Amino acid sequence: MAAAPPSDSDGRQAESKEASSKWLDAHYDPKANIHTFSSCLALADLHGDGEYKLVVGDLGPRGRQPSLKVLKGPTVLSENPLPALPTAATTFLMEQHEPRTPALAVASGPCVYVYKNLRPYFKFTLPPLPTNPLELDLWNQAKEDRIDPLTLKEMLEGIREKAEVPLSVQSLRFLLLLDLSEMEAFVNQHKTRPIKRQTVITAMTTLKKSLADEDAISCLVVGTENKELLVLDPEAFTILSQMSLPSIPVFLEASGQFDVEFRLAAACRNGNIYILRRDCKHPKYCIELSAQPVGLVRVHKVLVVGSTQDCLQGFTHKGKKLWTVQMPAAILTMNLLEQRSRGLQATMAGLANGEVRIYHDKALVNVIRAPDAVTSLCFGRYGREDNTLVLTTKGGGLMIKILKRTAVFAEGGGEAGPPPAQATRLSVPRKTRLYVDQTLRERESGTAMHRVFQTDLYLLRLRAARAYVRALESSLNPVSAAAREPLKLHAVVQGLGPTFKLTLHLQNTSAARAVLGLLVCFLYSEALYRLPRAVFKVPLLVPGLSYPLETLVESLSDKGVTDVIKVLVLREGQSAPLLSAHINMPVSEGLAAA
Repeated sequence: MAAAPPSDSDGRQAESKEASSKWLDAHYDPKANIHTFSSCLALADLHGDGEYKLVVGDLGPRGRQPSLKVLKGPTVLSENPLPALPTAATTFLMEQHEPRTPALAVASGPCVYVYKNLRPYFKFTLPPLPTNPLELDLWNQAKEDRIDPLTLKEMLEGIREKAEVPLSVQSLRFLLLLDLSEMEAFVNQHKTRPIKRQTVITAMTTLKKSLADEDAISCLVVGTENKELLVLDPEAFTILSQMSLPSIPVFLEASGQFDVEFRLAAACRNGNIYILRRDCKHPKYCIELSAQPVGLVRVHKVLVVGSTQDCLQGFTHKGKKLWTVQMPAAILTMNLLEQRSRGLQATMAGLANGEVRIYHDKALVNVIRAPDAVTSLCFGRYGREDNTLVLTTKGGGLMIKILKRTAVFAEGGGEAGPPPAQATRLSVPRKTRLYVDQTLRERESGTAMHRVFQTDLYLLRLRAARAYVRALESSLNPVSAAAREPLKLHAVVQGLGPTFKLTLHLQNTSAARAVLGLLVCFLYSEALYRLPRAVFKVPLLVPGLSYPLETLVESLSDKGVTDVIKVLVLREGQSAPLLSAHINMPVSEGLAAA
């Protein structure tokens, strides 16, 4: 029975859905045979002609060899084989010479392959690791036929269980063999080869060298299997900095400049995220996750982490959790959506149910539904379109979507339009005649008004300086200006009355010289107050310490009258005080209540 043709209502629904979507479907090929991750996708102008191309580090499943593919639009422009599975692919500028053509770096195994104009330019190999001396001695004995394969295997197993230095790949492969004939053949084949321990690259990103500009020179940051981070020079490809981690890094995010100040965030296999800063060989902060990370994206100053608990979490660089969003399915991949024309940065998360969810902070702003589970995401300029989204699916399909120029990402699904608060009218008062006259006066006499203001400001500064000089000359300030006796005085009055407790805090502010031979004198009205001693000696003042000097003040007036008590600090044999303080005594509440 033949299928019925689509009705007009179905066509109208499809048209309305296309009109309400923020994306244009540019290309979809379910049999593109591309299998990769988000870290192995990059968009770059490889030839400097303004035509951006897609770089794919293909994993090559089903027995195929891994390869580096370059796509122009939907077609494959070139394909080069890789010796091992690719870990990451990124583009960076390595020199200031014209034309400003970026270089392409592909991490594969223990090497970083650098291409310029899609031609091999440089190969950086990770430095070899130190080998176990006991393992080296055993293989030397096997080379001289002084040990049989069974004894070699037993001793290598003992070294693997007890030694701190891991075994080489050659020894580990030998321990996997069970048949005696296979072991003998393996020993005869490999006993003459040198023993090497070589680590591999697990993650890679870029870090600006000295400038924050978009077209500035960048360094490569490489994470290795032996729990290290290496920062590589972009010209000589030497190691500029080497940092160690408690675990193996799998996701990297970098911000700042290497020559100024930078932060590196590394999500590791132990379920933690470590933050490293400049001149730090070890992590400065640690973010402990409750599950393994599956993605790491930096949105402005917030680290957004996807975990195996099907949730997105936002953290500060110091480890404070800001928010958590639960996902409807498992997270397969994550990447950053940056729309430079609007200054927008958002997080893209590809889920196992075929959805791509876009979040601005913790707010869902858009959902894209794909026919298959999305395994990699990349957003940027492709061809000559500024905002292009490239997706690859689990079955090897390739999808290309273009963001509409009228699209606006807003909370609750992304409805276009201004926020409701923008429609609220402000109660701005009407311009009065006095306001208009004053505005005209300021326009006509602006220079004269500014001169009058400057004159008054200078007079104010002059009067303040004269008052300060008079205070220094008459010692009316609580800080001594003498070079020999640098003193500081602070007075506190406690109590309700009629008896008050007066505490003088006297401090020697000199650097290394003690002060001796000082007196404290009180000047007050004997009709209002009575003190046990009007004058007493000050002990030796050690530099830097505050000495509390206490005395009692008894109020004699029962009419609520108060006065000022003057405190003078003098040197023995001198009449001029070093410093003084005027204390406004409070009203005696005890006498008032009586």
